[in-house]
Amino acid sequence: MSNEPDTPQLSQLISWAKEAGRILRDMQDGELNTRHKSKADLVTAADMASEAYLLGEIGKAFPTHTINAEESGEHQGDSDHRWYIDPLDGTLNYAHGLRIYSVSIAYAFKGELKLGVIYDPSLDECFSAEAGKGAWLNGKPIRPSTIDQMIDAMLITGFRFQFFNTPRSNLPYFNRVMLEAQCVRRLGSAALDLAYVANGRVEGFWEIALNPWDVAAGILICREAGVRVEPLWGEGDLLSGTPDIIAANQAIFPQLDAILRAERFAQGL
Repeated sequence: MSNEPDTPQLSQLISWAKEAGRILRDMQDGELNTRHKSKADLVTAADMASEAYLLGEIGKAFPTHTINAEESGEHQGDSDHRWYIDPLDGTLNYAHGLRIYSVSIAYAFKGELKLGVIYDPSLDECFSAEAGKGAWLNGKPIRPSTIDQMIDAMLITGFRFQFFNTPRSNLPYFNRVMLEAQCVRRLGSAALDLAYVANGRVEGFWEIALNPWDVAAGILICREAGVRVEPLWGEGDLLSGTPDIIAANQAIFPQLDAILRAERFAQGL
């Protein structure tokens, strides 16, 4: 990234993500004022406090930029400069006291992801990436795993409650992949799921019906680490709508993709 006034720096995103993480960490054992957006979708006072902080910092530094935020939606500005922020990815975990959650911030210029940060306040782990320069965990370069057989692969996925009894349900795909992989986990934070693929802790990840703010930072971190990331089925745009996503190391990707496509065909979809 250049040092032009309208161009953010990775160090800014890291600083903001860590401070938002501190807010979440400090609020976790207090009164969260939890409310339901839907049966399995919560929002807490911590979500709102973290988002307010991030909106304030980005707005002060780059007042003309567009921001896509989970809780408050799109803050319109110059569409060439677009931010994707998830102030608390893993709210269900957070509200239950399960310390698997993260802050996710990404910046894109003219539709191309340029900067991405995912911060885990519980472990003080900061995953970051800059387009064309690599990906890091707490400043050290990261790479995906070299496992190349599904039987040895640990994968991650997630589920959307509203799709359980519809053709968009992930349950049939989960069942199919479980028969082929060593194991499949559900951690509850898509941002961390992608970060863990980038860092080689797991070999792959897929999920149906996410949001751009869930995945934007993780996409860049994965790609800069050497992970293949694509829209599931090769359809749609990962930075708009409710994207379906698949990410895996280079050897596992085609195997996982083939299994998911075979199940889709079996369902007649």
